[in-house]
Amino acid sequence: MKSFLFELPELGYQLNALAPMMSQETLSCHYGKHFQTYVNNLNQLVPGSRFEGLPLEDVIRKAPNGAILNNAGQVFNHLMFFEQFRPTKEGKQPTGELLFLIEQSFDNVEAMREQFDKAASSLFGSGWVWLAMDKDGKMEIMPLANADTPLRYQMKPLLTIDMWEHAYYLDYQNRKADYIKNFWMLINWHVISSRING
Repeated sequence: MKSFLFELPELGYQLNALAPMMSQETLSCHYGKHFQTYVNNLNQLVPGSRFEGLPLEDVIRKAPNGAILNNAGQVFNHLMFFEQFRPTKEGKQPTGELLFLIEQSFDNVEAMREQFDKAASSLFGSGWVWLAMDKDGKMEIMPLANADTPLRYQMKPLLTIDMWEHAYYLDYQNRKADYIKNFWMLINWHVISSRING
């Protein structure tokens, strides 16, 4: 009998570790309630389906539009989102292969961030903005609606910002520009680098 339960991962840091850029209240709600709900929904939807027993990435690649895909996408997106926030004094700037690939694709880090910020601020409705990479190492900025993910486009997801209101409203209300600006202060680029060959 097939069995595969998706679980809410541990954060790897305390709920107050990202304050003041991301408050404990926001993390408690976003991680502890919204993320948990997507995990719970997926665990209710997958058993008995042809996706039971598949890894999360395969569910996303194979599922048609609908509830399973939406919840699987949100579980994956939130996994990537929360994992990239590892409070540390290191990893505050891209280096090595990651820096080289960014410069090959965007000329420099500042240009990449400017394009990313523009995509995030102009995304209409709910969704995610991604820094993603194709099989040849070419990076691009991908604004995607709702629970969509670069996995659906044969792209490797590297970095993402959650532009659903629940990600920022408690801290920033309608000040999305401040949320986007402070987002960069939380990124551990060592984590992003590890995703290139992961």
